[in-house]
Amino acid sequence: MQPAWMVPGLLAVVLVAAWLTAMARGYALRRQLLDQPGERRSHAVATPRGGGIAIVASQLLACLCIGVLFPAATATLTVFSAGLLLVAGIGWWDDHRPLPALPRLAVHVLAGLLLAGLVWHWTGDAFRAASSALLAIGLINVWNFMDGIDGLAATQALLAALAYALLLPTPVAGLALVLAAGVVGFLPFNFPRARIFMGDVGSGALGYLLAGLVALGLATRSAPLAVLLIPLSAFLVDAGLTLAGRILRGERWMEPHTQHLYQRWVKSGHSHVTVTLGYALFGVAGIALTLVSHRLSSPWNQLAAMAWGAVAAGLWFALRNTSNNREG
Repeated sequence: MQPAWMVPGLLAVVLVAAWLTAMARGYALRRQLLDQPGERRSHAVATPRGGGIAIVASQLLACLCIGVLFPAATATLTVFSAGLLLVAGIGWWDDHRPLPALPRLAVHVLAGLLLAGLVWHWTGDAFRAASSALLAIGLINVWNFMDGIDGLAATQALLAALAYALLLPTPVAGLALVLAAGVVGFLPFNFPRARIFMGDVGSGALGYLLAGLVALGLATRSAPLAVLLIPLSAFLVDAGLTLAGRILRGERWMEPHTQHLYQRWVKSGHSHVTVTLGYALFGVAGIALTLVSHRLSSPWNQLAAMAWGAVAAGLWFALRNTSNNREG
């Protein structure tokens, strides 16, 4: 995206995403696509779902416009958009008629392989390609797991996109800003009080889009993988440690639950706004460390990222114990 097009282009993405979110809310109300309160959910009133389709549509339209402006990028954008359509499509289907885990995972794997194919085409590096595929599959599901309270998944995606906009080289940074703009258009409908949830169509798509930015960072050798993961650390730590605990306890880990740290905070009496802002504060600190680490030479940048991960894990255990005491 050329500088002359940057500001009006991003504003257009914001407005399109906001307009489509309003349309999606009306559609969800007409179709009775509502998430009902329950023991395994953190909201108290029935709320429309599927608003994330607006983010998806805004990103696809942006890819189309970028392809027109830069024809050399058309093939890459087409393959990436195909992966996004796969992830969003299976999520949209699941929002309307819940699907078993296996077909959803199969589609996620296929989308991850498309992303890996792009990285392989760009770099010829098997490690970077495999890392991109695994990261796509992981982030699609992590964002789905963590999309449980007002504004949390959207604000974390926004902060991560802004981090990559500051970290990555100019052409890729523009794509990160496009993602941030799409989330900004959706966010007022989801925070501080959710009038619509993003649904699986939105959470999975955000995970895939963020994986795409990390893959671009790997392909351009902008930073080591460990540094590129710092902006995602709040969700990676909460989802990863919660999942590990459920597996070790022999629980049915694929079923919905309220055991993530953010859910425990809400159950212990904190508001959605407080919890989301707490995670956002951690995310801002992560952005600062990302930018500092990026200026360090290897292996210091990777050691800084590992230290941040250790701090995040320690904070997770401490806050989890605090929430357990409050619940008790």
